[in-house]
Amino acid sequence: MTPEDFQFISKLIKERSGLVLTEDKSYLLESRLMPVARKRGLKGLEELISTLRTHKEEAFIVEVTEAMTTNESFFFRDNKPFDLFRDQVMPEMLKNRATQKSLRVWCAAASSGQEPYSLAIILKEMAAQMAGWKAEIIGTDISKDILKKAQDGLYSQFEVQRGMPIQMLMKYFEKQDELWAIKPEIKELVQYRFYNLLDSLLPLGKFDVVFCRNVLIYFDQETKGKVLDQISTLLPPDGVLFLGGAETVLGISDKFKPLQGQRGIYGLA
Repeated sequence: MTPEDFQFISKLIKERSGLVLTEDKSYLLESRLMPVARKRGLKGLEELISTLRTHKEEAFIVEVTEAMTTNESFFFRDNKPFDLFRDQVMPEMLKNRATQKSLRVWCAAASSGQEPYSLAIILKEMAAQMAGWKAEIIGTDISKDILKKAQDGLYSQFEVQRGMPIQMLMKYFEKQDELWAIKPEIKELVQYRFYNLLDSLLPLGKFDVVFCRNVLIYFDQETKGKVLDQISTLLPPDGVLFLGGAETVLGISDKFKPLQGQRGIYGLA
């Protein structure tokens, strides 16, 4: 691949998704885009990039962007954030919202749905405390294909074994041939929408809790700051933001401050 080709494709992907592709990550181009090239009957990356340059077909651009931005996910990933959500954040929310009895949670870059469904399972386990409450979880992603998988709620044995406690699996999933289907009582708590974090977030509405984990690591500093500043406008004064363990707001946005001495959880400054 020529430097010009790399510059073209990396610029296109950044404009569409915010993903910063440095030259040391160029191997991702081959692993992610060769299947797209083969599907389209193209010989390799050079022909794929040449086709993008000349045709500027929107569906093709979307296909390439989705291939580059689809990330792996699994249930109760890293455990700690989910423990914090259940044991520290939710008791405060239940107390502070006792009058309106409503809760909205946003999972940005929800991928194939494991994070939103993990949160939905936690809320379902708190059903006695949340009697009469309206709880809503919104999962968004830039990939329509991955959102379709999330909406279907069907997972392989390998996928459910990654993080899902066996007692939760038996309680909230049903076996369908070789797959596990998440039960309707969990699915109904989650809505999925196609959304790009680079767009205005205001149409999504207000949220009490935002999970934006393992997303900002792919953005440059300027884009990280813009996304964080936008998220801050969606939260009430006691709202909570969860980031990934390798992510921080420090030096990027002055809209948030670390909470409770716990890594990866933030409140409004």
